[in-house]
Amino acid sequence: MKTNHKRILALDVMRGITIAGMILVNNPGSWAYVYAPLKHAEWNGLTPTDLVFPFFMFIMGISTYLSLKKFEFKPSVKSFVKIVRRTVVIFLAGLALAWLSLTFRRWHELGDGDVLTRLLGAMNNFERVRILGVLQRLALSYGAAATLALWIRHRYIPYLIAGLLILYTCLLFQGAGFEYNETNILSIVDRSVLGITHVYKDNGIEPEGILSTLPSVAHVLLGFCCGRLLMRRKLDMEQRLLRLLLVGAVLTFAGFLLNYGCPINKKVWSPTFVLTTCGLGASFLAIMIWLTDVRMVKRTGFFEAFGVNPLFMYIVAAVLSILMGNVNVFYEGKVKSLHGFVYGDVLQPLLGDFPASLAFALMFVVIVWAVGYPLYRLKIYVKI
Repeated sequence: MKTNHKRILALDVMRGITIAGMILVNNPGSWAYVYAPLKHAEWNGLTPTDLVFPFFMFIMGISTYLSLKKFEFKPSVKSFVKIVRRTVVIFLAGLALAWLSLTFRRWHELGDGDVLTRLLGAMNNFERVRILGVLQRLALSYGAAATLALWIRHRYIPYLIAGLLILYTCLLFQGAGFEYNETNILSIVDRSVLGITHVYKDNGIEPEGILSTLPSVAHVLLGFCCGRLLMRRKLDMEQRLLRLLLVGAVLTFAGFLLNYGCPINKKVWSPTFVLTTCGLGASFLAIMIWLTDVRMVKRTGFFEAFGVNPLFMYIVAAVLSILMGNVNVFYEGKVKSLHGFVYGDVLQPLLGDFPASLAFALMFVVIVWAVGYPLYRLKIYVKI
């Protein structure tokens, strides 16, 4: 942990909004009672919830620009070590969360028995651990994008982005990439390389799979280019914001227009999904900069607490969610999870199905915020 230098308020606030949003949509009281805007699109299409993760990746691209700027964008042992370290740590953190969740589930599957034997059996679950996931996608996308940004002249990066998206579009069309089943080339590659027991079970589709990492790298690089635009000293703030809004409008329009031939789809991370979400992300960031740096709106502490320590807060939320779903309580003669007790026995009778499910998610966000807020107040930032 370190106390730190000057930070960019708008980036912290937007990053915090995305992390709080991730936590909110991942932790309803009941998955059977979720309001439509808080659900992911089942396949093709876009909902507000589908914007949360890509917005974070877009911001990660901008942060990558700011981070590599300290090295003057020159390859060196120090810069390479930093990229590799961050990539490995984030990837392993994602694996650890997947292993922890599976350990608890397997503990319940094993039932009664000797505690030590049951514990060892529950922990020995590596043949079923999901290898890829949200943090793993962040790690791989960051690692690849940061490395490319050091070795390629920045004026060529837009051409690289276009090349990656065109290549991926060809793969999707040639390999039944928009089929929601195991005939999809993404599913075939993931099952062949990772193994069927190590992928997410969603009609054979792994939403953070191997091939779909290609457009996610382009996604981060788009954020990197927007970071470069924002940091151009030859332009004043008004000019930067206007250009960022223009970029956002062009990307969003292009994404929705091309959607007629190449559907917007989060689960395959389609090129139109990249364009649309990066466009909306750029526009949203421009608004946030206008509010915080032009209009000087400073009452942003709630989201800043998430934004200054995003990965730490995400991991805290994931661990807390696993614990609440697996730690049991005894109530009215029944054994149930703490999650089930709070939602089913406290909130649901009081508020009803849908409002209680949302109230549980909001309560969960506030609990995680309470963990991170003291760190924010003390200006303590968990660094990787």
